[in-house]
Amino acid sequence: MPAPPSVAAPASDAPTPADAVPLAAVRRVLVTKLRHHGDVLLTSPVFSTLARVAPGAEIDALVYAETAPMLANHPAIAAVHTIDRRWRDAGLATKLGAERALVRTLRARRYDLLLHLTEHPRGINLARVCAPRYAVTREPDTDAARTWMWRRYYTHFYREPRNTPRHAVEKNLDALRRIGVQPTAADKRLSIHPGPAAEARADALVAEHGLTPGAFIHAHPGSRWLFKCWTPAQTAALFDALAARGHRIVVTGAPDPREITMVAASVAAVAPATRAAIVDLTAQLSLAELAALAGRARAFVGVDSAPMHIAAAQGVPTVALFGPSGELEWGPFGVAHRIVASTAHPCRPCGQDGCGGGKVSECLTTLPVARVTDALQALLAGGSARPG
Repeated sequence: MPAPPSVAAPASDAPTPADAVPLAAVRRVLVTKLRHHGDVLLTSPVFSTLARVAPGAEIDALVYAETAPMLANHPAIAAVHTIDRRWRDAGLATKLGAERALVRTLRARRYDLLLHLTEHPRGINLARVCAPRYAVTREPDTDAARTWMWRRYYTHFYREPRNTPRHAVEKNLDALRRIGVQPTAADKRLSIHPGPAAEARADALVAEHGLTPGAFIHAHPGSRWLFKCWTPAQTAALFDALAARGHRIVVTGAPDPREITMVAASVAAVAPATRAAIVDLTAQLSLAELAALAGRARAFVGVDSAPMHIAAAQGVPTVALFGPSGELEWGPFGVAHRIVASTAHPCRPCGQDGCGGGKVSECLTTLPVARVTDALQALLAGGSARPG
Protein backbone atom coordinates (compact mmCIF):
# COMPACT_ATOMS: atom_id res chain seq x y z
CA MET A 1 0.00 0.00 0.00
CA PRO A 2 1.17 3.56 -0.50
CA ALA A 3 3.05 5.39 2.20
CA PRO A 4 0.69 6.98 4.74
CA PRO A 5 -0.18 10.59 3.88
CA SER A 6 1.72 13.29 5.71
CA VAL A 7 -0.70 14.67 8.27
CA ALA A 8 -0.37 16.68 11.44
CA ALA A 9 -1.04 15.20 14.83
CA PRO A 10 -4.74 15.09 15.73
CA ALA A 11 -6.05 18.15 17.51
CA SER A 12 -6.17 17.93 21.27
CA ASP A 13 -9.95 18.28 21.15
CA ALA A 14 -10.41 15.33 18.75
CA PRO A 15 -13.17 12.93 19.82
CA THR A 16 -12.00 10.15 22.12
CA PRO A 17 -13.73 7.07 23.52
CA ALA A 18 -15.55 7.61 26.79
CA ASP A 19 -13.29 4.97 28.35
CA ALA A 20 -10.02 6.33 26.92
CA VAL A 21 -6.98 5.38 28.97
CA PRO A 22 -5.35 8.30 30.84
CA LEU A 23 -1.84 7.76 29.52
CA ALA A 24 -0.34 10.42 31.77
CA ALA A 25 -0.95 8.03 34.66
CA VAL A 26 0.59 5.02 32.89
CA ARG A 27 4.09 4.17 34.10
CA ARG A 28 4.73 0.85 32.37
CA VAL A 29 3.27 -0.82 29.29
CA LEU A 30 3.63 -4.38 27.99
CA VAL A 31 3.00 -5.03 24.27
CA THR A 32 2.80 -8.67 23.20
CA LYS A 33 3.10 -10.19 19.73
CA LEU A 34 3.54 -13.96 19.78
CA ARG A 35 3.77 -14.55 16.05
CA HIS A 36 6.36 -14.78 13.28
CA HIS A 37 9.19 -12.40 12.40
CA GLY A 38 7.28 -10.19 9.96
CA ASP A 39 4.29 -9.94 12.28
CA VAL A 40 6.55 -8.69 15.09
CA LEU A 41 8.26 -6.12 12.88
CA LEU A 42 4.85 -4.77 11.88
CA THR A 43 4.21 -3.85 15.53
CA SER A 44 7.15 -1.41 15.61
CA PRO A 45 4.89 1.62 14.96
CA VAL A 46 2.92 0.77 18.12
CA PHE A 47 6.03 1.38 20.21
CA SER A 48 6.88 4.60 18.38
CA THR A 49 3.35 5.89 18.91
CA LEU A 50 3.35 5.00 22.61
CA ALA A 51 6.68 6.77 23.09
CA ARG A 52 5.20 9.94 21.63
CA VAL A 53 1.94 9.97 23.58
CA ALA A 54 3.31 8.59 26.86
CA PRO A 55 6.90 9.87 27.04
CA GLY A 56 7.12 9.16 30.78
CA ALA A 57 6.21 5.48 30.45
CA GLU A 58 8.53 2.50 30.14
CA ILE A 59 7.41 0.28 27.25
CA ASP A 60 8.28 -3.42 27.15
CA ALA A 61 7.69 -6.10 24.54
CA LEU A 62 6.93 -9.81 24.86
CA VAL A 63 7.73 -11.93 21.79
CA TYR A 64 9.04 -15.36 20.87
CA ALA A 65 12.80 -15.58 21.34
CA GLU A 66 13.59 -16.12 17.66
CA THR A 67 11.73 -12.93 16.69
CA ALA A 68 13.40 -10.63 19.27
CA PRO A 69 15.87 -9.20 16.68
CA MET A 70 12.91 -7.52 14.98
CA LEU A 71 12.56 -5.19 17.98
CA ALA A 72 16.14 -5.12 19.29
CA ASN A 73 17.61 -1.65 19.77
CA HIS A 74 14.23 0.03 19.19
CA PRO A 75 14.64 3.37 20.99
CA ALA A 76 11.12 3.28 22.41
CA ILE A 77 11.49 -0.14 24.07
CA ALA A 78 12.85 -0.51 27.58
CA ALA A 79 13.02 -4.32 27.63
CA VAL A 80 12.23 -7.21 25.29
CA HIS A 81 10.98 -10.27 27.19
CA THR A 82 10.93 -13.57 25.35
CA ILE A 83 9.26 -16.94 25.31
CA ASP A 84 11.50 -19.66 23.90
CA ARG A 85 9.41 -22.21 22.04
CA ARG A 86 12.17 -24.75 22.71
CA TRP A 87 11.04 -24.82 26.33
CA ARG A 88 8.33 -27.29 25.44
CA ASP A 89 10.92 -29.75 24.10
CA ALA A 90 13.28 -29.43 27.07
CA GLY A 91 11.19 -31.42 29.52
CA LEU A 92 8.36 -30.49 31.85
CA ALA A 93 10.56 -29.30 34.71
CA THR A 94 12.57 -26.98 32.45
CA LYS A 95 9.45 -25.62 30.81
CA LEU A 96 7.69 -24.93 34.10
CA GLY A 97 10.81 -23.32 35.57
CA ALA A 98 11.20 -21.01 32.57
CA GLU A 99 7.53 -20.09 32.59
CA ARG A 100 7.61 -19.30 36.33
CA ALA A 101 10.71 -17.13 35.88
CA LEU A 102 8.97 -15.21 33.10
CA VAL A 103 5.88 -14.68 35.26
CA ARG A 104 8.02 -13.38 38.12
CA THR A 105 9.78 -10.96 35.80
CA LEU A 106 6.55 -9.66 34.29
CA ARG A 107 4.81 -9.32 37.65
CA ALA A 108 7.77 -7.38 39.06
CA ARG A 109 7.36 -4.81 36.29
CA ARG A 110 3.86 -3.93 37.62
CA TYR A 111 2.37 -2.96 34.28
CA ASP A 112 -0.43 -0.43 34.15
CA LEU A 113 -1.34 -1.20 30.53
CA LEU A 114 -1.24 -4.43 28.52
CA LEU A 115 -1.66 -4.48 24.74
CA HIS A 116 -2.12 -8.07 23.59
CA LEU A 117 -1.81 -7.92 19.79
CA THR A 118 -1.86 -11.66 19.21
CA GLU A 119 -4.74 -14.01 18.49
CA HIS A 120 -3.36 -16.28 21.19
CA PRO A 121 -5.14 -17.70 24.27
CA ARG A 122 -1.98 -17.07 26.31
CA GLY A 123 -3.29 -13.51 26.52
CA ILE A 124 -5.82 -14.52 29.15
CA ASN A 125 -3.13 -15.84 31.48
CA LEU A 126 -0.88 -12.84 30.80
CA ALA A 127 -3.62 -10.44 31.84
CA ARG A 128 -4.37 -12.59 34.90
CA VAL A 129 -0.79 -12.76 36.19
CA CYS A 130 0.17 -9.16 35.30
CA ALA A 131 -3.13 -7.71 36.57
CA PRO A 132 -2.77 -4.37 34.73
CA ARG A 133 -5.30 -1.63 35.34
CA TYR A 134 -5.98 -1.50 31.60
CA ALA A 135 -5.77 -4.44 29.20
CA VAL A 136 -6.49 -4.23 25.47
CA THR A 137 -6.91 -6.96 22.87
CA ARG A 138 -8.89 -7.80 19.75
CA GLU A 139 -12.61 -8.29 20.21
CA PRO A 140 -13.12 -11.96 21.09
CA ASP A 141 -15.07 -14.41 19.01
CA THR A 142 -18.67 -15.38 19.72
CA ASP A 143 -17.91 -18.55 21.67
CA ALA A 144 -19.63 -17.86 25.00
CA ALA A 145 -17.08 -19.54 27.28
CA ARG A 146 -14.06 -17.94 25.68
CA THR A 147 -15.74 -14.55 25.46
CA TRP A 148 -16.49 -14.68 29.18
CA MET A 149 -12.84 -15.43 29.98
CA TRP A 150 -11.54 -12.59 27.81
CA ARG A 151 -14.01 -10.11 29.23
CA ARG A 152 -13.07 -11.08 32.75
CA TYR A 153 -9.47 -9.96 32.32
CA TYR A 154 -9.57 -7.31 29.57
CA THR A 155 -10.98 -3.80 29.82
CA HIS A 156 -10.89 -2.74 26.14
CA PHE A 157 -11.45 -4.59 22.86
CA TYR A 158 -10.61 -3.22 19.43
CA ARG A 159 -12.48 -4.29 16.31
CA GLU A 160 -11.30 -5.44 12.92
CA PRO A 161 -13.24 -4.86 9.69
CA ARG A 162 -15.65 -7.69 9.01
CA ASN A 163 -15.79 -7.61 5.24
CA THR A 164 -12.87 -5.51 4.03
CA PRO A 165 -9.08 -5.96 4.30
CA ARG A 166 -6.96 -3.76 6.54
CA HIS A 167 -3.19 -3.70 6.69
CA ALA A 168 -1.65 -5.45 9.69
CA VAL A 169 0.13 -2.24 10.73
CA GLU A 170 -3.16 -0.40 10.95
CA LYS A 171 -4.81 -3.27 12.81
CA ASN A 172 -2.03 -3.19 15.40
CA LEU A 173 -2.48 0.56 15.76
CA ASP A 174 -6.22 0.07 16.21
CA ALA A 175 -5.43 -1.18 19.71
CA LEU A 176 -4.20 2.35 20.47
CA ARG A 177 -7.04 4.06 18.64
CA ARG A 178 -9.46 2.13 20.83
CA ILE A 179 -8.02 3.74 23.99
CA GLY A 180 -7.99 7.26 22.58
CA VAL A 181 -4.65 7.50 20.75
CA GLN A 182 -4.62 8.67 17.12
CA PRO A 183 -1.33 7.78 15.37
CA THR A 184 0.31 10.28 13.03
CA ALA A 185 1.97 9.51 9.71
CA ALA A 186 5.39 9.68 11.37
CA ASP A 187 4.25 7.18 14.01
CA LYS A 188 3.33 4.64 11.33
CA ARG A 189 6.79 4.18 9.89
CA LEU A 190 8.25 0.72 10.33
CA SER A 191 11.43 0.70 12.36
CA ILE A 192 14.28 -1.79 12.56
CA HIS A 193 17.67 -1.19 14.18
CA PRO A 194 20.38 -3.73 13.25
CA GLY A 195 23.02 -2.39 15.65
CA PRO A 196 26.71 -1.48 15.18
CA ALA A 197 28.05 -5.03 14.82
CA ALA A 198 25.55 -5.93 12.10
CA GLU A 199 26.18 -2.66 10.27
CA ALA A 200 29.92 -3.35 10.32
CA ARG A 201 29.41 -6.90 8.96
CA ALA A 202 27.24 -5.54 6.15
CA ASP A 203 29.89 -2.99 5.24
CA ALA A 204 32.54 -5.73 5.21
CA LEU A 205 30.46 -7.98 2.95
CA VAL A 206 29.77 -5.14 0.53
CA ALA A 207 33.48 -4.41 0.30
CA GLU A 208 34.49 -8.10 0.12
CA HIS A 209 32.25 -8.73 -2.90
CA GLY A 210 33.01 -5.51 -4.71
CA LEU A 211 29.51 -4.15 -4.34
CA THR A 212 28.56 -0.50 -4.35
CA PRO A 213 26.05 0.58 -1.67
CA GLY A 214 22.79 1.62 -3.29
CA ALA A 215 23.69 -0.07 -6.58
CA PHE A 216 22.69 -3.74 -6.16
CA ILE A 217 19.39 -5.63 -6.10
CA HIS A 218 18.61 -7.61 -2.96
CA ALA A 219 16.69 -10.77 -3.86
CA HIS A 220 15.13 -13.04 -1.26
CA PRO A 221 13.14 -15.66 -3.18
CA GLY A 222 12.33 -17.96 -0.25
CA SER A 223 9.92 -18.17 2.64
CA ARG A 224 9.36 -20.61 5.47
CA TRP A 225 6.11 -21.30 3.59
CA LEU A 226 7.27 -22.60 0.20
CA PHE A 227 3.75 -22.33 -1.21
CA LYS A 228 4.36 -18.56 -1.19
CA CYS A 229 7.33 -18.97 -3.53
CA TRP A 230 8.09 -19.07 -7.21
CA THR A 231 9.75 -22.12 -8.78
CA PRO A 232 13.56 -22.26 -8.99
CA ALA A 233 13.30 -22.05 -12.79
CA GLN A 234 11.35 -18.79 -12.59
CA THR A 235 13.73 -17.35 -10.02
CA ALA A 236 16.71 -18.27 -12.21
CA ALA A 237 15.05 -16.61 -15.21
CA LEU A 238 14.55 -13.47 -13.12
CA PHE A 239 18.23 -13.44 -12.15
CA ASP A 240 19.20 -13.87 -15.82
CA ALA A 241 16.98 -10.94 -16.80
CA LEU A 242 18.35 -8.70 -14.06
CA ALA A 243 21.95 -9.55 -14.89
CA ALA A 244 21.29 -8.88 -18.58
CA ARG A 245 20.18 -5.37 -17.59
CA GLY A 246 23.46 -4.79 -15.76
CA HIS A 247 22.32 -5.37 -12.16
CA ARG A 248 24.43 -7.02 -9.45
CA ILE A 249 22.25 -9.33 -7.36
CA VAL A 250 22.70 -10.25 -3.71
CA VAL A 251 20.69 -13.37 -2.89
CA THR A 252 19.76 -14.17 0.70
CA GLY A 253 17.92 -17.04 2.29
CA ALA A 254 17.16 -18.49 5.71
CA PRO A 255 19.15 -21.41 7.15
CA ASP A 256 16.13 -23.70 6.79
CA PRO A 257 17.23 -26.78 4.78
CA ARG A 258 14.27 -26.57 2.40
CA GLU A 259 14.93 -22.91 1.66
CA ILE A 260 18.66 -23.56 1.18
CA THR A 261 17.81 -26.27 -1.33
CA MET A 262 15.35 -24.06 -3.19
CA VAL A 263 17.74 -21.11 -3.44
CA ALA A 264 20.63 -23.37 -4.46
CA ALA A 265 18.52 -24.83 -7.26
CA SER A 266 17.64 -21.33 -8.43
CA VAL A 267 21.25 -20.15 -8.51
CA ALA A 268 22.42 -23.37 -10.18
CA ALA A 269 19.91 -22.90 -13.00
CA VAL A 270 21.09 -19.44 -14.11
CA ALA A 271 22.94 -18.93 -17.39
CA PRO A 272 26.77 -19.06 -17.13
CA ALA A 273 27.02 -15.35 -17.90
CA THR A 274 24.78 -14.54 -14.90
CA ARG A 275 26.90 -16.26 -12.26
CA ALA A 276 29.41 -13.45 -11.96
CA ALA A 277 26.58 -11.02 -11.19
CA ILE A 278 25.32 -13.02 -8.19
CA VAL A 279 26.53 -12.90 -4.61
CA ASP A 280 24.87 -15.76 -2.73
CA LEU A 281 24.70 -15.16 1.03
CA THR A 282 22.05 -17.77 1.79
CA ALA A 283 22.21 -18.98 5.42
CA GLN A 284 25.21 -16.73 6.12
CA LEU A 285 23.51 -13.80 7.84
CA SER A 286 21.83 -13.18 11.16
CA LEU A 287 18.55 -11.30 11.04
CA ALA A 288 20.29 -8.11 12.14
CA GLU A 289 22.93 -8.54 9.43
CA LEU A 290 20.22 -9.21 6.86
CA ALA A 291 18.53 -5.95 7.86
CA ALA A 292 21.79 -4.02 7.65
CA LEU A 293 22.55 -5.45 4.22
CA ALA A 294 19.01 -4.75 3.00
CA GLY A 295 19.48 -1.11 3.90
CA ARG A 296 22.38 -0.88 1.44
CA ALA A 297 20.43 -2.20 -1.56
CA ARG A 298 19.02 -0.15 -4.41
CA ALA A 299 15.84 -2.25 -4.39
CA PHE A 300 14.42 -5.48 -3.02
CA VAL A 301 12.61 -8.19 -4.96
CA GLY A 302 11.05 -11.22 -3.32
CA VAL A 303 7.94 -12.91 -2.03
CA ASP A 304 5.68 -12.17 0.94
CA SER A 305 8.14 -12.79 3.77
CA ALA A 306 9.85 -11.19 6.75
CA PRO A 307 12.77 -9.95 4.59
CA MET A 308 10.26 -8.10 2.42
CA HIS A 309 9.04 -6.25 5.53
CA ILE A 310 12.63 -5.69 6.64
CA ALA A 311 13.42 -4.04 3.31
CA ALA A 312 10.37 -1.82 3.68
CA ALA A 313 11.43 -0.88 7.21
CA GLN A 314 14.80 0.15 5.77
CA GLY A 315 13.05 2.37 3.23
CA VAL A 316 14.20 0.27 0.26
CA PRO A 317 11.95 0.30 -2.86
CA THR A 318 10.32 -3.12 -2.96
CA VAL A 319 8.86 -5.46 -5.57
CA ALA A 320 6.79 -8.16 -3.89
CA LEU A 321 5.20 -11.26 -5.41
CA PHE A 322 1.91 -12.25 -3.82
CA GLY A 323 -0.08 -15.42 -4.25
CA PRO A 324 -2.29 -17.00 -1.57
CA SER A 325 -1.66 -14.20 0.95
CA GLY A 326 -3.27 -10.77 0.64
CA GLU A 327 -1.22 -7.74 -0.32
CA LEU A 328 -3.74 -5.34 1.19
CA GLU A 329 -3.10 -6.85 4.61
CA TRP A 330 0.55 -7.84 4.24
CA GLY A 331 2.09 -5.74 1.47
CA PRO A 332 5.18 -3.50 1.85
CA PHE A 333 4.14 -0.67 4.16
CA GLY A 334 5.21 2.94 4.00
CA VAL A 335 7.71 2.55 1.13
CA ALA A 336 7.65 2.89 -2.67
CA HIS A 337 6.68 -0.53 -4.00
CA ARG A 338 5.07 -2.59 -6.71
CA ILE A 339 2.94 -5.68 -6.16
CA VAL A 340 3.03 -8.46 -8.74
CA ALA A 341 0.05 -10.77 -8.42
CA SER A 342 -2.15 -12.82 -10.70
CA THR A 343 -5.27 -11.22 -12.17
CA ALA A 344 -6.31 -14.54 -13.70
CA HIS A 345 -7.12 -16.28 -10.42
CA PRO A 346 -10.26 -14.86 -8.79
CA CYS A 347 -9.74 -17.30 -5.91
CA ARG A 348 -6.76 -15.33 -4.59
CA PRO A 349 -5.94 -14.40 -1.96
CA CYS A 350 -7.22 -17.70 -0.60
CA GLY A 351 -5.01 -18.08 2.49
CA GLN A 352 -4.45 -21.75 1.62
CA ASP A 353 -1.18 -23.69 1.66
CA GLY A 354 -1.19 -24.13 -2.09
CA CYS A 355 -4.08 -24.98 -4.40
CA GLY A 356 -6.26 -27.51 -2.63
CA GLY A 357 -3.70 -27.69 0.18
CA GLY A 358 -1.21 -29.20 -2.30
CA LYS A 359 1.70 -26.87 -1.34
CA VAL A 360 1.95 -25.35 -4.85
CA SER A 361 0.16 -22.06 -5.64
CA GLU A 362 -0.78 -21.82 -9.30
CA CYS A 363 -1.41 -18.09 -8.96
CA LEU A 364 2.36 -17.78 -8.36
CA THR A 365 3.77 -20.46 -10.63
CA THR A 366 1.96 -18.95 -13.64
CA LEU A 367 3.26 -15.40 -13.09
CA PRO A 368 5.44 -14.34 -16.05
CA VAL A 369 9.01 -13.30 -15.27
CA ALA A 370 8.55 -10.25 -17.49
CA ARG A 371 5.95 -8.83 -15.11
CA VAL A 372 8.46 -8.86 -12.28
CA THR A 373 11.29 -7.32 -14.27
CA ASP A 374 8.95 -4.68 -15.68
CA ALA A 375 7.70 -3.86 -12.18
CA LEU A 376 11.25 -3.47 -10.93
CA GLN A 377 12.28 -1.24 -13.82
CA ALA A 378 9.21 0.93 -13.32
CA LEU A 379 9.94 1.21 -9.61
CA LEU A 380 13.56 2.15 -10.21
CA ALA A 381 12.39 4.74 -12.72
CA GLY A 382 10.12 6.29 -10.11
CA GLY A 383 6.86 4.52 -10.93
CA SER A 384 4.00 4.81 -8.48
CA ALA A 385 3.17 2.22 -5.85
CA ARG A 386 0.44 0.29 -7.61
CA PRO A 387 -0.05 -3.34 -8.64
CA GLY A 388 2.49 -4.48 -11.22
